[in-house]
Amino acid sequence: MRRSFVLLAGALLAGVLALPAAPAAVAAGDAGDDGSDGFTIEDPRITESSGLVASRAHPGVYWTHNDSDDGAFLYAVDSRSGKTVATVTMTGVGRPRDVEAISMGPNGHLYVGDIGDNLGGTWDHVWIYELPEPKELKDQTIRATQYDVKYADGARDAEALMVHPKTGRVYIVSKNEDGGGLYEGPAELSASGTNTFKRTADIGLWATDGAFSPDGKQLAVRGYFGGIAYKWNNGKPKRQAQLKVPLQRQGESVTYTPDGSTLLYGSEGGGSSVEAGSVPGGGGDKSSSGGGSSADGGDDGENGNFKMGAIAVAVAFAVVYGLKRLFRRRD
Repeated sequence: MRRSFVLLAGALLAGVLALPAAPAAVAAGDAGDDGSDGFTIEDPRITESSGLVASRAHPGVYWTHNDSDDGAFLYAVDSRSGKTVATVTMTGVGRPRDVEAISMGPNGHLYVGDIGDNLGGTWDHVWIYELPEPKELKDQTIRATQYDVKYADGARDAEALMVHPKTGRVYIVSKNEDGGGLYEGPAELSASGTNTFKRTADIGLWATDGAFSPDGKQLAVRGYFGGIAYKWNNGKPKRQAQLKVPLQRQGESVTYTPDGSTLLYGSEGGGSSVEAGSVPGGGGDKSSSGGGSSADGGDDGENGNFKMGAIAVAVAFAVVYGLKRLFRRRD
């Protein structure tokens, strides 16, 4: 997807600055059976992993996809080896435009959000694709149902799509530097008409992904440099705690492990790592960068990571400025 040069430089440098403090990548075969120790995506085709969700039918397997117009492909990655064990090609969906998110519904179906907007929120509609999770892990083609989506208050850019694990209702969080909004879809999506999503709450984050806990009681939303956990509160999210999101090259995805004890954070880039973090109110501390969270703020979680990101952006400006001066001297 399109990123400003400064944002890209800041995110990349943030990842570089974070490397010394980040936990070492889990070696193939060393990850927990459910992926709760994190893992590295080995498939060279997956260079822009933008969404992540745990398989329901295949323990230890996580579904991901590239963003932008890579094609109608979904990849099943075995967290124990980091290798792709199946590639699904979706049919019946036309040509995907900017696939940004993936979620699992209570019916065992995968929901894929073609909801990004490289034009900054000007497309008059976006799409959601629904398909059953395959029972067998092998390369195959599966027909998906395509849903047209619009927002009640006008076009939006978005990268976070979540299906509630109890009600099956689909939600989207819009992406905005000043904070996004939570949009609720109709009780049932319709393939024959337009599905209008209505804003129901504010989300105080520049969101790149979100996920519901398996019990549906918590909503985790992440951004590039931080994240927030919300108590779902019957569809009226109440801020619960900051998430200690690891600094990554370009943090794009988040999901819960199937038992809800761990949050997993993914990033774009070839050979990208999926890093583990703790869940506010439960779960264990899986990494030095993913420890417990508190609801009272402070220089941890979102604020701490945002400050680190801000420093990285400042460094990026300095690098760009220095290079410009260097080239001017050579002219």
